[in-house]
This record gives sequence, structure tokens and C-alpha cells, in this order.
Amino acid sequence: MGTGVGTRIDTVTAAADLGAVIRAARAAARMTQVQLGRQCGYSASAVSRIESNKLVPPRDTLLRLAAALGVEPAALGLVPHPGELRAGHDASRAAPAGRVAVRVLGNADPDRQEGEPVRRRQLLAGAVGLGAAMATGQGRAVASSRASDPAGLLEAALFQPQPAEPMSPARLQRSLSAARRDFRAARYAVLGENLGRLIAAGEATREVTTGAAREQTHSVVARSYVLASELAVKVNSDVAWASADRALHAARESGRPAPLGEAVRVLAIAMRRSGRAGSAVHLLARTAAELGAENSVQAHAVRASLLLTGAYSAAQAGDRATALDLAGEAEETAARLGADPRAELYTVEATPEQVALYRIGIHNVLGTPDEGVAYARSIPPTVFPTAERRARYWTDVARMWAQIGDHHRTYTALRAVDQAAPEEARRPSVQALTADLLYTSASLPKLREFAARTGAR
Repeated sequence: MGTGVGTRIDTVTAAADLGAVIRAARAAARMTQVQLGRQCGYSASAVSRIESNKLVPPRDTLLRLAAALGVEPAALGLVPHPGELRAGHDASRAAPAGRVAVRVLGNADPDRQEGEPVRRRQLLAGAVGLGAAMATGQGRAVASSRASDPAGLLEAALFQPQPAEPMSPARLQRSLSAARRDFRAARYAVLGENLGRLIAAGEATREVTTGAAREQTHSVVARSYVLASELAVKVNSDVAWASADRALHAARESGRPAPLGEAVRVLAIAMRRSGRAGSAVHLLARTAAELGAENSVQAHAVRASLLLTGAYSAAQAGDRATALDLAGEAEETAARLGADPRAELYTVEATPEQVALYRIGIHNVLGTPDEGVAYARSIPPTVFPTAERRARYWTDVARMWAQIGDHHRTYTALRAVDQAAPEEARRPSVQALTADLLYTSASLPKLREFAARTGAR
């Protein structure tokens, strides 16, 4: 592939702020995260993590990103191998430190490129300017603020655990219930602060308990790690893998089907986010089949949640038929469960409304958002009992309208996310939706104030 200097590219340098450059270039190219991900072999969530600097893609992916976005590889931090510059190339014209020279590639999509080069260069220049600030003293304040982020707290909880004393099983259960309330209320900063103590206490307690109390403690520890993995996904932290793996080990020790199913679900989500959607579907379907033999309300509820996650994962893998089949199975199971309180799970409820909510997301991923409109309109958001689920509804609705191209309804949905759960509106993937609106020609009242308040600009 051409690189603008006719040489091999095999050295990656750190772009001042790679995520901001890619996000600005994508917005200038009028592409969604789904569209960009498909061209590069990544999921939309992976693109979101790249844009928030949580994931650094390998060199070959950066080259594909540059081609898809229609920018020079140098804009993404790729430079020619030393000594291989074509004769006659004037090295003195290189961009000064902290800046990246950007040129729209000639092989970019002509429909996207026409009328865009100047605007795209301006947007990229602004993104790189932001990154340059990160490389100077201004960036230190940002780095300092991240020290109190849930992602950093999660890493500390998992890899630098606090010393803790054992608790009684009843007290440990109360602490877990409080953490669950924080998650359901979308109080992620508070949850991040408290999870470390909960996990440390749980680990200390299961070292000294025996018999039925030990099994109960294993269950509490498993669900503590499930919450940690769910939180990691919310804040785009790669520790989702580690926490999901620990959840699975503790759940197996508990011998209880519900914690085991919940642990498998978060492990499958971590697999899907790393690009292994097909393997995630296989794991979820197999575990759901095993739980089908368990004749209990909660086991069937967990099975429904696994089927829903499997349906979404199949959509990520591009398998429409499997995605819709699994969603249909989940719908049948949820309908049989009804409003039985014993079907209550720790994060995702097994209800017909949850199935409809997942169908919106499935159609967003499949690139058929118009098929999700009927489901969105069939659900009154107030039917969801938690702030986290209401925010998830509005987020999926925002993604749906964004793909359809209705900027006003996208903005309305994003404001509803912020009203339901302010910390959800500050998630990188939701910030990206808000940032995309900034580059449209739509007249949206107080959009810039909203973007600044939610951290999207």
C-alpha cells in the first residue's frame, strides 16, 4: 500500500494523542465506529477503545485505519523505516515535534473525499494539537485526574490488593449488595472505590471458612468479580479479562449455577471485546444448554441472559441468523419466567423488555438500525427498574438514530442518557456519539455545552 513516500513502514512512533486523531478523522470522513471497524476487522467497541487510548492497535491495523480514513500513515504515528526514505525526499520538511503532517491519500473513497480535504486537515490539526498538550505540562493534570478513575481503582483492586480482615458471611453479603446497588444506580466512581475492599475481604474470608459458609463466600467473591468485570467494560478497561477469569474460578468453587452462568457471561463479553466473538457465542451457547437441564427459576433466568449476550455476540461476528435465533430463544425463556422475583439477576434481568432492548443493539451491530425502531418504540424507558438499564436503553436508541442519520433524535437520546445516569454519558463510547454530532451541520441547541459537560470535547 502506498504511504506517500514510497517506502516500507515498520516503525510505530507514539502519536501525540492517537485516539483523538482517529476520532477526528472518522468524524471528518462521516463514518460511524461500526463502519470503520468493519473495514479494519475490529468491533465498534474496539474502535471506541482505540479512540479513548485504551487499546493500541498493531502496525498492520494502523495501516488499515489510515487507508479507511483516507489519511497519511504518519498521522497515526507510523513512520518509514530509517534509511529507506526515497531519494530526493526532503527530511527538513518533516513536521516539528508534537505535530503531525497530514495529507489526504489519493486512494480514499472519492465520494467521501470530495469537498472534504481542507475540513479534514483542520479537524486533524485540532486533534493533534490536543495530543500535543498531553505531551506537555497540560497533560499532567489529565494524568493526575485519571488516578481516581474507576479503571485505575480496578487495576489496583486486582493487582495490588489491600490487606483485609475476614468478615462474617452475612456482613460480606451486605457489602456485595451495596456494591450491586452502586452498579445498578450507575455510580461507577463509588463502585470503583468500594470494590477493592469488597474483593480483598471476600478473598480473606474464603481462606478461613469451611462447609456451606465457604460455598456462600465463593459465591459472593464470584459476584464481586462479576461486578468488577462489568465495571471494567463500562470504563473500557482491559482488566475485564482478569476479573472475569477470577469470577469463573470462584463460581466453580461455589457449585452454584447462577454465579457460574453470570461469570461465563462476563468472560464471553471480554472475549468478544478482544475480537473473538465467534468463540464467545460458542461458550455462551454451550453453557446455556447445560443450564437448561437445571430445573430452577434462577438457572433459567441466567440461561436467558446468556442467550441474549450470545445473540449480541453473534451479531458482532456478522451472523444475523444465529443472532436472531438466540434472541428468539431468550424471548421464549423470559416470557415463561414472567415477573417471578426469583429470576432476578445481578446485572441483566431476564424479562421481555430486556430482550427488546437487546434487539435494538443487535440490529445496530448488524447495520439494520431501522429494524430496531419498532422495538425502541415498544419499550417505555420507565419499565427498567435501574438507572444503569435506563441509560443503556437510551444509549442504544442514540446509536440507532445516529446510524439512521437523525441527528436531532440522537441528541435527544444522549441527553436522556445524561439525565438517567450522568456517569454513563461520560463513557468513551457515548462521548464518541456526542463528538460525532459536533461535526454535523444540524442545529442542536446547547450541543457544545452538553459536549463540554460530558467530556466529549
